[in-house]
Parts: sequence; C-alpha cells; structure tokens
Amino acid sequence: MSDLTTEILKADAKGYARASAIWCSGGLVAFPTETVYGLGADARNDLAVARIFEAKGRPTFNPLIVHVENVTRAQEFVEWNDAADRIAGAFWPGPLTLVLPLKPDSGLSPLVTAGLPTLAVRVPEHPVAKALLTEFGGPIAAPSANPSGKISPTQANHVLVGLGGKIEGVLDGGSCTVGLESTIIGLSETPTLLRPGGLPIEALETALGETMVRHSTADPLIAPGQMTSHYAPGASVRLNAETLNEGELLLGFGPVSCDLNLSEAGDLREAAANLFHHLHALDAMKATAIAVSPIPQHGLGAAINDRLKRAAAPRD
Repeated sequence: MSDLTTEILKADAKGYARASAIWCSGGLVAFPTETVYGLGADARNDLAVARIFEAKGRPTFNPLIVHVENVTRAQEFVEWNDAADRIAGAFWPGPLTLVLPLKPDSGLSPLVTAGLPTLAVRVPEHPVAKALLTEFGGPIAAPSANPSGKISPTQANHVLVGLGGKIEGVLDGGSCTVGLESTIIGLSETPTLLRPGGLPIEALETALGETMVRHSTADPLIAPGQMTSHYAPGASVRLNAETLNEGELLLGFGPVSCDLNLSEAGDLREAAANLFHHLHALDAMKATAIAVSPIPQHGLGAAINDRLKRAAAPRD
C-alpha cells in the first residue's frame, strides 16, 4: 500500500484522538518516543500488525516491541517476576524493553512475537507517547518508523522520507531526546542483555545486583534489533577511523576536524542523541562513504558502537 495520504498530526488533544481513531480502524501511525519514532499499530489486530511488516519491508521472523502506558498494562500480557519488578521500578517509564514469557491468553497477534513464547514490552517516557497510549488504552506494536535496515528516525520528517505514502499518519512531537533505541534485556530466566541501547548497561547491572549474560550474534534472533545488518545509511561505513580516505566524509567524535561531529566535547549522551540525525544528514549530503571516529566502549558508547557496527555490516 503506497498511495496513501500521510497525515501530519499535531501533539495535542485533537491529534491524539485522530491517531487513536486510525489505530482503532487498523491503520498505522508513527509517533515519537524518547528513543526514536515508532511505527505503531494495534498489537491485537493481525491485519494491522501485518501492515507494519509490509510498510517497513521487515522480515516477519523479526519480533516487535509492544508499547503500553504503565506497568499494570504490561502485566496483562506477560508473566511478571521479581527481577522485572525491580528493573521496572527503577527504570520505567524509560528507554528500556523487557522480554518476558507471553501469557497464553494475551490476545496479541502472533505476528508481534514472531511465534516466540516471549514478548518484548516497554513503557516509554516521552510525554507525547504517554498521552497517546493513554488515549488509545491498549497495546501498540511499534518498531522504529523507517524502512527495514535503514537509519532509525529521530524526527517526523525522517519518517516521511522513508514511509510517506505508506502509512496513515505521523504524530509530530519534535526531536527524540535519547536518539538510540531502547536497551533490551531478557528476564525469562538468567538476566540477559539482548541489545544495548539508551539505558547504560552498568546502571541495569547495579539495579539487578549481578552481571548480565551477553547475547551473542551467533545465538538465534529472539528480540528486535538483533539483525547483523541494520541502521544503515546509503553510504558504506568504516569504523574507528583515525585518518580519512579519499572520497570519505568523516563523522567525528571529540576535538577532530570533520564533516559532522557527534559531540565535540566527547559527551556520549550528546553523541547518542545525534547519531541517527547525523547519519540522515550525511545521507542527504549524498555521501558515498562515511568514516567514523573511534567511540569509547563504555556507558552509552556500547550502544552507539553496536548501531555503528550493524550500519557498517555487509548489506544483504
């Protein structure tokens, strides 16, 4: 479906009501979270969820995150446990997704979980997302609102460039503040880091009181954002660049001469917020090759490097 008129909705009562009505009728609306813009549909509606995969060109074996307005709503769909209680109490709402056993009577479309016995669920912190989810009053399946494998959107215009004409609406809530997708941890058994993201691993391990197991790229895909090639701009990407090759544009970090700088001050939080925005900008500059300065592998740097590694991976 590529001949739709995509409505631009304001982040106000009228916009929330319109977005909710589109969801109730089985349509797709992109909306802002603190991490990136998500492409939302009613998680209980098979046809609506199928349209997410169609619009994005996303493989159906790749599960989706369900967004809800509070912990109580999350507990309707998953088997809760003590670890989830501690983590949700410390970090929800926020840039954190929990993967827990799916309740057999959840009522969710099986497309959401890609047939897995677990569900990825989160409570976003962004005021627009919170207001919209409260207005709708149900679970919303929402991967990032971009063509599959491409750069995630952190502004409404990024969504329009990638999905305009394929979805019913975009709720414009300005720029996303975190700029990286949520951290995903599995809590079905041993706490496992499934995807680094907008919440530093160190903070999670402190709250848990233990070191998490790390998911390996050799392990089966069991959560969103684990595909090897992902978050890719049109240009090739070379990492840990200390020098510049002919024809490359430099995405810098720290006090370096470059085309765009993630953070001249070397601030990882600023770098995370700028990452996808700057990759979109380099795409708009018609870059054919992008070199990226080294990024420290601690705090949010782990998530930034994860996204850059996937952006640099060989394309299918």
